[in-house]
Amino acid sequence: MAGSLTGLTKSDTWVFSLCELTNLNVSLIKPNAPFFRAANSIFAKVGRLASEEVIVQLLKQKCLPNGLEVCNLDKRSMYSLDFTVNRFFMKLFQTSNMEIIKCRQSLFGCELPSVLLTKRYDKFIDTVTNLS
Repeated sequence: MAGSLTGLTKSDTWVFSLCELTNLNVSLIKPNAPFFRAANSIFAKVGRLASEEVIVQLLKQKCLPNGLEVCNLDKRSMYSLDFTVNRFFMKLFQTSNMEIIKCRQSLFGCELPSVLLTKRYDKFIDTVTNLS
């Protein structure tokens, strides 16, 4: 918008900002790097001493990126986030068999970021829609 935003309330500016951000491109290089840093930190601090359940719970609480639910990410970005979680599980369970990885993710109740972010995005859109 080339004009001034004077005379708009904060809610008007918020709705305007959401409308302008529909084609937002998000670089996932930065969210992936902290994920790996946090995941490696978990392995460094608890190593193989903690149970797999504890490590997965720490992953779910500390490593998954926050704040991306406001962005409707493309498939490539979602795949990138899913890849990082899958690699963590491969390292944790010392296997590259994706069937085993998916089974373990299901067993521990760990949804892939693409599933989580889709749910969060839908909830965010519902919340914003109900505000107006």
